Amino acid sequence: MKTAFLFPGQGAQKCGMGESFAKYDEAAKKVYENASRLLDLDMEELVFTENKKLDMTEYTQSAMVTTGIAMLKVIEKTALKADVCAGLSLGEYEALYLAGAISEEDAIVLARHRGKLMQEAVPLGVGTMAAVLNLDAAVIEDCLKDIENVWIANYNCPGQIVISGTVEAVEKAGEKLKEAGAKRVLPLNVSGPFHSGLLKPAGDKLYEYLKNVEIKKPTIPYVANYTAEFVYDDKDIKELLRKQVFGSVRFEQSIRNMLKEGVDTFIEIGPGKVLSGFVKKIDKEAKVYSIETVEDMNNVIKELGL
Repeated sequence: MKTAFLFPGQGAQKCGMGESFAKYDEAAKKVYENASRLLDLDMEELVFTENKKLDMTEYTQSAMVTTGIAMLKVIEKTALKADVCAGLSLGEYEALYLAGAISEEDAIVLARHRGKLMQEAVPLGVGTMAAVLNLDAAVIEDCLKDIENVWIANYNCPGQIVISGTVEAVEKAGEKLKEAGAKRVLPLNVSGPFHSGLLKPAGDKLYEYLKNVEIKKPTIPYVANYTAEFVYDDKDIKELLRKQVFGSVRFEQSIRNMLKEGVDTFIEIGPGKVLSGFVKKIDKEAKVYSIETVEDMNNVIKELGL
């Protein structure tokens, strides 16, 4: 059995995520306390109480990464082990932490910095994103070729691809994609055109910041969003993180590469079951589990006979 741990991205966040882990284990609670100190904000209040800030990019990203790391502090004490890991967009930072490439402190601070840069990159209302349903990737790529300021943001799974760019360009692309046979083109409730060329300045600024961050050689491979390839070395990670901000997230290709390498069990760690749904659409035979709570964790351990 080869197991992959998967980490969700922005959009999966919800009030109370990770709380059962923080109540269950002091090590998990300490991650939230450390994040509060590092970022000079009350992370437990941000994540465990109803508030609007949790859905604001500059706060969401550090909250999600803090939660993922807190959960891992508990999971790593069990028999659950990953042979490889990956995350969707922001989730790549939790994968890097699990792989031993980045420290807890750096992951949390980087996520906050990344969130701020992405939020500030494009004025509110200028950019947007939309999900294109039931249309082949090659057809979408062909449709977008002649439209400026729109890009493929996410290759999620068969039948679901996300486009990103200026509001005008995404609307124009939407009409063309419907004519080409898309079942639906659904506007997404997002605060910016993430993973589009409009965010290149944010990626470049993040890279400047990354120059002062220590990245180590991964102890287990992780699969990078930008290339969908296994990463065994530390030398390209900073550049991959730069390009990930404005490049396409190749989640489907990442899963297919893991399957090729013999991964047959996928465990999603974090709020929601979005990635689990994607994996099932990519390969019906794959064993897929999701962990949101301590109870989920114990059930997965039991089901896997560990």
